[in-house]
Amino acid sequence: MRLPSILQRTFAVAALLTLAACHNLPWNNGPKKPAQVTTANVTLGDSLFNYGTCQRCHGKGGVGATNAPALDGKKWLQLKTGSYDEIVKVITDGVAKEAIKDPAHKFPMRGRGGPANYTDAQVQALAAYVWTLSHK
Repeated sequence: MRLPSILQRTFAVAALLTLAACHNLPWNNGPKKPAQVTTANVTLGDSLFNYGTCQRCHGKGGVGATNAPALDGKKWLQLKTGSYDEIVKVITDGVAKEAIKDPAHKFPMRGRGGPANYTDAQVQALAAYVWTLSHK
């Protein structure tokens, strides 16, 4: 038995809406993206990170280097959850030498990029970029 075309379309639309709703369930998306993680902030943060002081220790793209760990979120050394707010705090305050948890990394991280002295807006952009590295 063949359904009339209007019923076929109705079922097709209902199926698509169901799939779309399931796609947005919290257990499918991981942590909710913070409001500050915008395309503009991520783009600015990428530029500041990869062409500024951060990449010198963390490596281009935050892959890690001799002086500082990777920022891909697989293993956070200085953070508990890798939340956007934690990332902002570490960028703002830095990491004192005494607080470094991995003895392989011997140099402290100066707050606000050290000599770069990043503004609050730049810190938020850097945090947005770093957040995306660990939430792909």
